[in-house]
Amino acid sequence: MRPVLLIDFGSTFTKVTAVDLEAERILGRSSAFTTADSDIGRGLNLALDRLADKTGDLVYESRLACSSAAGGLRVMVSGLVPELTAEAARLAALGAGAKICRVFSHQLTRCDLTEIEENPPDIFLLTGGTDGGNRQCITSNAERLASLTSRFPIIFAGNRSALDDCERLLADFPLTVCPNVMPCFGELRIEPVQKEIRRLFLERIVSARGLSRTRELLSGILMPTPSAILSAVTLLAGGTKEEPGIGDLIAVDVGGATTDVYSVGQGEPDDAGIIFKGLEEPYAKRTVEGDIGVRYSIQGIIDEVGPDRLACEADLETGRLVQLVSHLTAQPFLLPEDQGEELRRLDHTLAASAVDVATRRHAGVLSRVYTPMGPAWLQKGKNLRQMERIILTGGSLIYSTRPLELARQALYSDRHPESLRPYRAQALLDQDYILSAMGVLAEREPGIALRIMKKELTPLGVCHRRQDQEEANGSA
Repeated sequence: MRPVLLIDFGSTFTKVTAVDLEAERILGRSSAFTTADSDIGRGLNLALDRLADKTGDLVYESRLACSSAAGGLRVMVSGLVPELTAEAARLAALGAGAKICRVFSHQLTRCDLTEIEENPPDIFLLTGGTDGGNRQCITSNAERLASLTSRFPIIFAGNRSALDDCERLLADFPLTVCPNVMPCFGELRIEPVQKEIRRLFLERIVSARGLSRTRELLSGILMPTPSAILSAVTLLAGGTKEEPGIGDLIAVDVGGATTDVYSVGQGEPDDAGIIFKGLEEPYAKRTVEGDIGVRYSIQGIIDEVGPDRLACEADLETGRLVQLVSHLTAQPFLLPEDQGEELRRLDHTLAASAVDVATRRHAGVLSRVYTPMGPAWLQKGKNLRQMERIILTGGSLIYSTRPLELARQALYSDRHPESLRPYRAQALLDQDYILSAMGVLAEREPGIALRIMKKELTPLGVCHRRQDQEEANGSA
C-alpha cells in the first residue's frame, strides 16, 4: 500500500481524502468545519480523526493540499480596454483560481485608488496595451499605484515597451514581471501569468492565511482550490499521453457564496456561417459568479430570477419564500437532509437557478446582425453546444435527491435561445467531492488521478435540451 493524504482547506469545510497509489483507489474521506478564524489546524485535526475512524492509522507517503480558506485568493485587475487587455487579464486570473474582486479599465481614478487603499488585494494584476502599442495608460496606472501607502504583490503583464518605467515606479512593491497577456491584438498568452499567480499564492498568501502553521504536516500546498478543480477537469477531458480522457466537458460547482463553472474544449463556432467576435476563448476556462450561491449569496439569485418566479418553482407563496430565505441566511451551514419539506424544495430551486444563471453567464451568445452582404450570425464567447458531458460538484448538487434535474439546467433553454449551451449531455456526479483532491494529485500522479476520476464519478444518465415549463404549458 502507498497511501497519500489530499487536503482541501475550503472556505466552509476542510475536506481530507486518503488514496492508495498502488491500488489506485480511495481509502476514505472525511471533513470538518474550517477553523480559519482561529487555528486552521483544529479543523484539519478533527477531519483527520474522523478519517482515521474509517481507514485506521495510516503512514502517508505524502500530504498535499489546496486551499480557498479565508476568502480565497483576492485579485484586482487593471487593463486598457474592457473587451481586450482587461478581459485577457481577467481570464488569466480566473484560470489560476483567483477570486476577482475588481476589474479596472483605462486609467485608475481617485475613487479607484481609494477602493484599493481601503481593501488591498492579495495580488494586483497590471496589464494594458499590446507590445509596442499604447504605453501611457499602464505607465500612468503604475504611477498612481505607487502613490498609495499600501504595498501588495503586483504582477506586470502588459506592454513590454512600458516595463522599464513601471519597474522604476513600482520599485518598492513586490513586483513580478510576466509576458504580456495580449502581446498582439486578439492573441491570448495567459499561462505565464497563471503560473506566477500560483507561485505567489504559495509564497505569500498561504502564510498570510495562517496555513503556514500546518506546513510541518504537509509535503506541499500546491494551488488554490479552484485551480485544482480546473486541473482535474482538464485532465479528465484530455487524458494523458498514455490514456485518453472522456472528451470535452462542463463542470458546475455550486457553493454557498459563489458558483464556479468550468469548460474544457475549443468552443469555436460550429457553423461556417457564424462570425466569431472578440478574444479567443481559453481551452480550459473558469468563471466564478460571486453573487450566486445557495446560502450567503441567495439575494443574487433572487435579484436575477425574481422572487415570484422562485416561489412558483418551489411551490411556495412569495411571503413564505422570504421567510425561508431569512432562515437559510441566518443558518448558512444547514444541510439539505436537516431541513423540512419546504426548505428542501427551496434548496432544490435555488441550486437549479444557480446552475442556470451561472452556465448562461459562462457560455457564449449568438446574435443576428445585418451586414452589407445581408443578415449573419455573430458569436461572442465560448460555444458549448457540442459538449456532451456535465459534471456536478458542490454540496447542494451532491446532496440533491434529484441531481439529473439540476444537470438539465445547464442545457439549452427556449427561454434563452441565444445562450450557446449544450443540447444534450451525459451527467456525472462528483458524489464524494473528489475533484479538488484529484487536481492536487494530478500534479504528482496524473495517470492515477485520471483513472480514479473515471472510476469514481457517478453516471446519472443523459439529459436533453429543455423547454421551460410555462412555455410547454402555453403550447399544449
